[in-house]
Amino acid sequence: MIYFYLVASAALIPILNNFYNILRQPSSWWLIPVLYILFVVLFIILHLAFVSVCVLFVNLKKDGRRFSKFYRVLANATLPLLFKLARIKVHSKGLEKVPSDTRFLLVCNHIHNFDPAVIIHELPDEKLGFIAKKEVYTDLRFIAKFMHKLNCLPIDRENNREAVKTIVKAASLIKNDIASVGIFPEGYTSKDGNLQPLRNGALKIAFKANVPIVVCTIYGTPQIVKNMFRRRTDVYLDIIDVIGTEEFKKSNTCEIGNKVYDLMKESLNKRKNI
Repeated sequence: MIYFYLVASAALIPILNNFYNILRQPSSWWLIPVLYILFVVLFIILHLAFVSVCVLFVNLKKDGRRFSKFYRVLANATLPLLFKLARIKVHSKGLEKVPSDTRFLLVCNHIHNFDPAVIIHELPDEKLGFIAKKEVYTDLRFIAKFMHKLNCLPIDRENNREAVKTIVKAASLIKNDIASVGIFPEGYTSKDGNLQPLRNGALKIAFKANVPIVVCTIYGTPQIVKNMFRRRTDVYLDIIDVIGTEEFKKSNTCEIGNKVYDLMKESLNKRKNI
């Protein structure tokens, strides 16, 4: 979208000059870069204002079991714009492994609140919702409203009974072919970037829905805030492997969880050593 705004801004200058002849004097050349920057900034402000208005009217109490194509398109148009402005460069590997003919459960390590945005950005054609901590829905209402329209579900990590209800809802989303689901099975954001023990109970979503598990790792997102607008931040998203449903028949969630952990650990170690 940013490239469209750049081209549109350049096109507006001769159009404006045609109507108002603002460049009639040779000394008026300085108006060209000023107007260009002004138009680009104006386009970005209007874009973000439109997103804000759309999100403003989202009702969190309304059933979010329908995937909103409109908000997915809005996310696909807005995230690349924000990533360009914040100078975020995502390097993805293994995207071709993501199943294209079935829903799936995506599992990833968790090192920053930007992690879901990076994954959504890199999988623009997927109907993918996330399970998010319930605090997002109380502390970050704007983000929560957007997430709600993309089939994201809040989870109470301190209440096992409520957590089970969320797992059942997530499995239902997948089984009813509404959306795939992404989870961060560590349960909490890693403070030091190292992989924490996984909560294998979350993997029951895949067992209940009988869908493959897409295992991935993310690296570099904590640097985004430190580098934002000043220098480029390189973020790495690696799709490691896809665990097929045939393995569910000969393994339980604990065994699958151990395999997922080992795959993530190996991937992150390789990434750190590059």
